[in-house]
Amino acid sequence: MRKLSLLGSTGSIGTQALDVVRCIEKEGEHAVQVTALAVHSNIRLLEEQIREFKPQSVAVFDLQAAKQLKIAVQDLDVQVLGGMEGLCALAEQEEADIVLNSVVGMVGLKPTLTALKAKKEVALANKETLVAGGSLVMQAAKENGIDILPVDSEHSAIFQCLQGMHTKEDLKRIILTASGGPFFGKTRAELEHVRPADALKHPNWDMGAKVTIDSSTLMNKGLEFIEAKWLFDMEPEDIDVVVHRESIVHSLIEYRDNSVIAQLGVPDMRIPIQYALTWPRRFASPVKQLNLADWTKLTFYKPDEETFSCFGAMKRAIQRGGTVPTAVNGANEVAVSLFLKEKIGYLDIGEIACTVADTFPADAVTCVEDVLAADAAARAYVTEKYAR
Repeated sequence: MRKLSLLGSTGSIGTQALDVVRCIEKEGEHAVQVTALAVHSNIRLLEEQIREFKPQSVAVFDLQAAKQLKIAVQDLDVQVLGGMEGLCALAEQEEADIVLNSVVGMVGLKPTLTALKAKKEVALANKETLVAGGSLVMQAAKENGIDILPVDSEHSAIFQCLQGMHTKEDLKRIILTASGGPFFGKTRAELEHVRPADALKHPNWDMGAKVTIDSSTLMNKGLEFIEAKWLFDMEPEDIDVVVHRESIVHSLIEYRDNSVIAQLGVPDMRIPIQYALTWPRRFASPVKQLNLADWTKLTFYKPDEETFSCFGAMKRAIQRGGTVPTAVNGANEVAVSLFLKEKIGYLDIGEIACTVADTFPADAVTCVEDVLAADAAARAYVTEKYAR
């Protein structure tokens, strides 16, 4: 039985992870036990989860909300922690042997590093962890002999395709798929007056607001491009991206003999979540079975990097290296927040990402403080220049 510490339990990935736990148990398999839950501030839903799954410990990042939760669950035998210290405490919790990190944003970096140093297996759904601190994270994983199990559908697809690969030299290329978001085929002129409500209408996936906006700008694919570089030890030139509108083919790998292997399935995040939690075993899934006859065609296109400039910004960021990916990621987080508040336009997000990718210094990453400093500088730049 895997004992799970779930960070981000009330978000899209977190709630689906708990659904997976329920479904596996319903099938008579007791493969996963929840020992810890952490959230940002949604204590109403967290309280429901506590009463259902009975974890030993929980953490609430918002300290005021943590105080309120302590009062609400004082009838239960559960430890309530708060802030970043609370998240990190759950990441190294003695009872847990796997940590699913599904928090959103840079807040996920320290808990990931904490889990790895505590020799906990990490199921990673927090993109920013590898985008901002990829070299630090992979080094920590190597030093502690820990597997990082990808939860993103694209990286899970690659991970699944690689099972049984004989040597690293056999792998020639990784091909990530992108849905293209709600604005596929649009011109920059057509995107000029996009409102948040328009950008939040994803055609295939049910995700949180920040990830959905990132998907619409192709920033999400830029983040995943960098994730793939670190997870699978690939050079940027050996990673391709194609727009696949149907979201049935989740990603592909190409071997040196030009044989291509793909992982397919209906667009449902519970498949990659379950595989990460139960790897290397597979269990019956709550996900709908894929029937290829239901699909008259599967289409593939080159991404429009000129219109959706965030993707190109991230590719240039990883090529420049150092703290540049961290800076672009931090700038984008602020830009998306401002856009959702309708303080900047939709196209401003890409312009901000490109400016930071091309002008911010590529300082060396030697410790977490280097990452945090670059992140803070980028956020301050965007806030000062655009927030007013």
